[in-house]
Amino acid sequence: MNHSLNTLYPIFLKMSNLRILIVGAGEVAKEKLHFLLKSSPDSQVTVIAPDISSEIVDLFSSSKYQINIIRKPFYPEILEKFNLVVAATNLPVLNEEVYLAAKEKGILINVADTPELCDFYMGSIVTKGDLKIAISTNGKSPTFAKRFRQLLEQILPDNIEELLPNLHQLRSKLQLNFSEKVNYLNEVTKALIEDKK
Repeated sequence: MNHSLNTLYPIFLKMSNLRILIVGAGEVAKEKLHFLLKSSPDSQVTVIAPDISSEIVDLFSSSKYQINIIRKPFYPEILEKFNLVVAATNLPVLNEEVYLAAKEKGILINVADTPELCDFYMGSIVTKGDLKIAISTNGKSPTFAKRFRQLLEQILPDNIEELLPNLHQLRSKLQLNFSEKVNYLNEVTKALIEDKK
């Protein structure tokens, strides 16, 4: 049996500090944009495409999000203004052009539905207040990641949103050194994983 290892390293990005470009404005781009805004509504996103779907225009018109629209075909020079790129057109040749231009400029890129042209994947995300869990299947099965996310959303208690701020407050009040704090908080939170029979 061949046991492969997921060697991806998860990080949590402060999207409000980054400038993101989505190339394309059809169904796939809309899905990527919704995913991004659901998890990080403070993202600074620019969408570039000759034609923009009405749903993306509606998001742009909302004061809730920081979205810019550029109604032009992709041109490589635009990448100089961005930190992350998502190529989400229905044209594989254009997606590859975006990929090559991003690599030339040292910018991280995700090419939708093309794992071999991705520096990062946009995994499934569970959010409960301050708790955020990212799920990756190493690009093998987004459907499994989605189902696992749904399972976690069901089994994680809603009061976890109250627990984290309380633990943060407790931690900041402790007059202990680092290792003593770790030991004390481990004891306090042990009940979370104990088998309740």
